[in-house]
Amino acid sequence: EDNRNVARMSGLLSGLPVTVPGATINRLCGSGMDAVGTAARAIRTGEASLLIAGGVEAMSRAPFVMGKAESAFSRDARIYDTTMGWRFVNKLMQQQYGIDSMPETAENVAAQFSIARADQDAFALWSQRKAAAAIARGDFSAEIVPVTIPRRKQDPLVISADEHPRPDTTAEGLASLPTPFRDNGTVTAGNASGINDGACALLLASAAAAAEHGLEPMARVVGMACSGLEPRIMGYGPVEASRKVLQLAGLSLDAIDLIELNEAFAAQGLAVTRALDLADDDARINPLGGAIALGHPLGMSGARLVATAAHQLRRTGGRYALCTMCIGVGQGIALVLERV
Repeated sequence: EDNRNVARMSGLLSGLPVTVPGATINRLCGSGMDAVGTAARAIRTGEASLLIAGGVEAMSRAPFVMGKAESAFSRDARIYDTTMGWRFVNKLMQQQYGIDSMPETAENVAAQFSIARADQDAFALWSQRKAAAAIARGDFSAEIVPVTIPRRKQDPLVISADEHPRPDTTAEGLASLPTPFRDNGTVTAGNASGINDGACALLLASAAAAAEHGLEPMARVVGMACSGLEPRIMGYGPVEASRKVLQLAGLSLDAIDLIELNEAFAAQGLAVTRALDLADDDARINPLGGAIALGHPLGMSGARLVATAAHQLRRTGGRYALCTMCIGVGQGIALVLERV
């Protein structure tokens, strides 16, 4: 299907009145988080009182595309996989900034910030173990909406848990994986996030709208900030974005009870946490596991981080959460939540 404004079409197909508008935000991997922050800003300024914000990605359905001929009798027809990465490359961008793939940017981060392969694998194993424990405890049950898939000759299939986690992951297994993205590299399929489908939506309301509709708020958006940096090390983007949003919120990292850091790659996750003077095993970091285990449906992940943080703050009684992630083409985004 051709869906160039997924927010509008989602609203129409969900049964909302046609008078309810919808807009789709594109900040690549940060789109879902940006949607939440943008909705909060609209409510704060009085432009809206009740909004649905979130993100969606169906990477398994991404098509191959072929551009039009650049000349009358062109013999060069290139086909691009639109799942992720560059396609229809802008020549000036290529000349000035390069067109490293996302795994290549992770290799760049690992090299520039001296992130060892063993440390990346340990981080990945930590993510898998935390996710497995959280799933076993039922920690995600409150935030996952089961999806029912009808089948012709069998009972309907109900999907009520994430399929990407690998609870049987071992250190030995991770160490044995090849590094296909660079000779003598460090990034593998095991210490990187996966290619996944997912959708997430959050309901944001003003205090007056929440009272009017009988809604019980879980948390409030304190603020959001974005940053830019060299595309070749895009994974380092959360560092400056986190510093900016903490300054905006008037908080230090010591005041943060929970950190939901999107694990695009273990290399960039470790580079970010070390730059923020956090221990590799700081218990506040992704206590329920991260994208290496749970998956990274690009446009959805940022909204999922915020939803998970809100539920985890309620579960633990913590006050503040920092949600942050890197973004392709060299950006970072961060958002602070406060439990209410």
